Amino acid sequence: MAYTIDLSGRVALVTGASSGLGTQFAKTLAKSGAAVVLAGRRTERLKTLRAEIEAAGGDAHVVRLDVTDPDSIKAAVAHAETETGAIDILVNNSGVSTTQKLTDVTPEDYDYVMDTNTKGAFFVAQEVGKRMLARAKGSAPGTYTGGRIVNIASMAGLKVLGQIGVYCMSKAAVIHMTRAMALEWGRYGINVNAICPGYIDTEINHHHWNTEQGQKLISMLPRKRVGNPQDLDVVLMMLCSNESHFVNGAVIQADDGFAV
Repeated sequence: MAYTIDLSGRVALVTGASSGLGTQFAKTLAKSGAAVVLAGRRTERLKTLRAEIEAAGGDAHVVRLDVTDPDSIKAAVAHAETETGAIDILVNNSGVSTTQKLTDVTPEDYDYVMDTNTKGAFFVAQEVGKRMLARAKGSAPGTYTGGRIVNIASMAGLKVLGQIGVYCMSKAAVIHMTRAMALEWGRYGINVNAICPGYIDTEINHHHWNTEQGQKLISMLPRKRVGNPQDLDVVLMMLCSNESHFVNGAVIQADDGFAV
C-alpha cells in the first residue's frame, strides 16, 4: 500500500537552508507541496536553490536571516509571512561547531557555538511559535491553527564526543528546549519535536571521510558507514505531516544506531 504525505497549502521555513541538511530539507518539503521559505545568511546560494526548486515545479522564497541577531530573526519571520502567509512548519536547522579540547575553548569559541545552536534556535522558534500561538488563540488570521516545529539537534546531544564538547552541550540544550516547548505549546496544537542525526556526508565534511582519520571513525560506527542527507527525509516528513498530531516532544535518533 502506497502512502504519501501531502503538504500542499502549508508554508515551511527552513533555517540554514544554503547548504547541507538545510538544502535537502527544503527540497524535500517543496516536493511534498509546501511553499518553502529559504532562510540564511548566504542569500546568493539561497537564490540558486530557489531557482532549482522552482525548476522542479516547487514554490520557494528567500529571506536573509542571521540567527544570532534577534532583530534579524524578527525581520525575517515578518518578511516571510508577508510574502507567503502564515508559517505552518519550522525546520530549525542552523548550526555551527568548533573542534578543540575543552581546555582550549575560548569565550569567543563558546559564544560562537552557543549563540547559533542554542540561543539562535530558541529565538527563531520563539518568534515563529508566538505567531502560531496567536492563530491558535484566534488573535491572528490564518487558515491553519497549530503547527509543526522540528528542531535539528544531534546524536552528540545524547552521547558526548571528544573534541566537540561545546557542540555536544549546545545540542543537549536543544533537546531539552524541544521538550519544554512541546510541554508549553502542545495544548494549542503546536507539535515540537527534535531529530538527532548521526554522521551525515555533506559538502562541509565530504572530504573528511576519505582521510585516515575519517576512515578510522567510519570503522568505529555500528554499520561502518555514514549517512546521506536523504536518509533523514522520512523522519522529517513524518514530523511535519498533519498526521503526526499525536507525536509531540519526541527526540528521534536518526544515527544508524551510533548513540545506542
